[in-house]
Amino acid sequence: MNLNSRRHPAARTVVSMCVAGLAVWCASASQAADQPVIGLITKTDTNPFFVKMKQGAEAAASKDGAKLLTAAGKFDGDNASQVTAIENMMTAGAKAILITPSDTKAIVPSIRKARAAGVMVVALDTPTDPQDATDALFATDNFKAGVLIGKYAKAALNGKPAKIATLDLAPGVSVGVLRHNGFLEGFGVKEGDPAVVCSQDTRGDQAKGQTAMENCLQKAPDINVVYTINEPAAAGAYRALKAAGKDKNVMIVSIDGGCEGVRNVNAGAIAATSQQYPLKMAALGVTAGVDYAKTGKKVSGYQDTGVTLITDRPMSSVDSKDTKFGLDNCWGNK
Repeated sequence: MNLNSRRHPAARTVVSMCVAGLAVWCASASQAADQPVIGLITKTDTNPFFVKMKQGAEAAASKDGAKLLTAAGKFDGDNASQVTAIENMMTAGAKAILITPSDTKAIVPSIRKARAAGVMVVALDTPTDPQDATDALFATDNFKAGVLIGKYAKAALNGKPAKIATLDLAPGVSVGVLRHNGFLEGFGVKEGDPAVVCSQDTRGDQAKGQTAMENCLQKAPDINVVYTINEPAAAGAYRALKAAGKDKNVMIVSIDGGCEGVRNVNAGAIAATSQQYPLKMAALGVTAGVDYAKTGKKVSGYQDTGVTLITDRPMSSVDSKDTKFGLDNCWGNK
């Protein structure tokens, strides 16, 4: 049975109305029946990163003539809502689902079920564990993003002994692991190196970032480098450092490239950040989904959507752009 035969009652209705002479209605109804349905599931619908991702998907869906279904977790880490969203989108006829997985392992059975039913699934920003659980991944090279700020911090320290605090995401989440490990690689230290004097999880949250920084300062008051998983965590860290009177003597480096984060780089609260591009991830994903719906051709593997080091205090050994470039290409409220 082909796809057209499955829709034969609707098809007969369209044909009969066309015979009756309602050509305009006929054309629009046929177009709606053939319109590709694409799903987008983000971690939350409040984080500016995912707001920009949704905007990119909406623009691409409008351009490509697709119907876009969207859903999000209630909070970062909400796997149950993402499972429900996949089921709902399959029922609604989605041919492709784009997802930023909140729990990179727990979501895999639902993704495999969707793929077995003929749905193409593309991870955006965050790879699943294992990565090949999805058909493809469109994302920042998170390891490279970490390497860039690690190299920058090492160069900016200019030979001073390092006392590093890492404000991380959460155990086992691939994007957090990749950024953390990339930073260590770029800085030139290994996990467990005595230069890393404190590590705390923040879940990428500003308040948790502030608490984590306060805890680290109690443990090691002489910290001079702070790696943060993202810019909200960096903002929290800066608040803690400022309250302790240490903001002038500690360098914070981060990852994201949101407008607020870039402004914090411009203001000197963050020394440098690695900027990523969520709008591009989503737009590429929608286009790939529409192509699959029309041709049956799936995308596969990893596609790097780019990363740029943003700083107003450049180091000759690390390629970077200034905050003007960062603000021109940022996401969130400009």
